[in-house]
Amino acid sequence: MPQFIFAYHGGKTPESAEEGAAVMEAWKSWMGSMGTALVVPGNPVGLSKTVSTAGIADDGGANPLSGYSVVEATDQATACDMAKGCPMVVSGHGSVEVAELVSM
Repeated sequence: MPQFIFAYHGGKTPESAEEGAAVMEAWKSWMGSMGTALVVPGNPVGLSKTVSTAGIADDGGANPLSGYSVVEATDQATACDMAKGCPMVVSGHGSVEVAELVSM
């Protein structure tokens, strides 16, 4: 079955321990709802650097990556439907890019 990477952009730092716990529970619930389709739960990532012929920029780029996951789905439309439940999307604090992983 094809695999797709979910590249997370955005997010919001919780303002209290209670909010942090609620956010973590939302992520656990969403990831749990995907069952065995969630192949690699992934992780959040730190601020990235952009490497180009112009040098190295410390700004994380135009739309910095904030984390990733890998899922299995029959097609990209199905993977996109899965991504709609992401807590960052639901809260309006971020987005998810969905791209098929290509075997080489």
